[in-house]
Amino acid sequence: MRTIRARAGVSPGLLRHYFDGIDALIAATYAHVTATVGATLAAAVAEADLQPRARLIAYATANFRPPIADPALLATWIAFWSPVKIDPTIAAIHAETYAGSRAELEALLADSGLAQPEAALAAIALTALVDELWLELTLDPASFTPDQASAMAIRWVDALIG
Repeated sequence: MRTIRARAGVSPGLLRHYFDGIDALIAATYAHVTATVGATLAAAVAEADLQPRARLIAYATANFRPPIADPALLATWIAFWSPVKIDPTIAAIHAETYAGSRAELEALLADSGLAQPEAALAAIALTALVDELWLELTLDPASFTPDQASAMAIRWVDALIG
């Protein structure tokens, strides 16, 4: 925690006051990052036209713009992916976050006319599509543009809810 403390410019006592150790600090950081992404997606939906399709597209395409489409965020996610498999606290945060995200997407899909259980499965599929486009876009922004990623997601959404 010394390096973290030094980079943050805080005293050792301050970190120990708020966190029981490095694992607790990492878990809090992961929770903060996932909450920030969730808030960004919620803001995109709130700012969209009230039509269900527009709200669904806003949710999907917000992933391809800052602050979500950011190489620094990719580095952060990569750092958290391994602990998801070995740290029960991180795994619980991951499960809760992704369940919440899928539920929001499922509700947007249902508002767009998909019935259950189709909306639940479509939420999983759309999440996978957006995640992979986001990953490729942040790994190699020269391969395609955020607008092209958005267009691919929109085409898939339109085919789904057509």
